[in-house]
Amino acid sequence: QAQLAESGGGTVQAGGSLKLSCVNSGRAFSTSHTAWFRQVPGKEREFVAAISWSGGQTYDDSVKGRFTISRDNGEKTVYLQMNSLKVEDTAIYYCAVDTYRSLTPPRSTQGYGAWGQGTQVTVYS
Repeated sequence: QAQLAESGGGTVQAGGSLKLSCVNSGRAFSTSHTAWFRQVPGKEREFVAAISWSGGQTYDDSVKGRFTISRDNGEKTVYLQMNSLKVEDTAIYYCAVDTYRSLTPPRSTQGYGAWGQGTQVTVYS
């Protein structure tokens, strides 16, 4: 069972950068898809980016070209490098692992069976 811990959140001025980390202390990290989602109060959790077990990346259009997802199988960690941050990127960011063995990383929260506790990202103008 995957156990996830996010870190790296913080407060940054618009245009700045942050790098989030998600450590997976469970088994089968190298064969699992991992994704980042984000959520603001009163809204549904939304897809940000995902990386397949083989390294393929997908992004929501709102972050494409600004965010980069990557993985280090040796460290059992998935990263989200966030550049050119905007005020609208403010949210709690969650990492999630696909425990259902999907062929490709899902873009829906229902596709993920393990979640971290979240890390707050705040961008001010």
